[in-house]
Amino acid sequence: MNGGLSIHCVDVASGRVAAGLRVAVQRLGPDGLPQGPLIAEGTVSGNGLLAHPALMSEAITAGGYEVRFEVGAFYRGQGAAVPDPAFLEVVPYRFHIADTAQHVHLPFKFTAWGFSLFRGGA
Repeated sequence: MNGGLSIHCVDVASGRVAAGLRVAVQRLGPDGLPQGPLIAEGTVSGNGLLAHPALMSEAITAGGYEVRFEVGAFYRGQGAAVPDPAFLEVVPYRFHIADTAQHVHLPFKFTAWGFSLFRGGA
């Protein structure tokens, strides 16, 4: 059985989940760069998760992935005073999955000026 992938986003500057943050997931090619169609994309929901059916399906196989978080657009949409372009416009995160039976949880904690990304324990 496939363990899947979950992505949880929190705007730590406001202390709230990042509802409305745009996120995209794409596979990495042999050269380590994103290639092919997006596996999933959408906006983070009110519970802080990117709810996309592909993330908990057989679409998540062993290999490399890139997740892109559109931080600059998120803060502009919130009416925050960020420069254009923002200090963090798009945050890419590349990682690899070796064992597809294990669930991979990616907590993304961020502000307009910095972020933390790691494999969580969910």
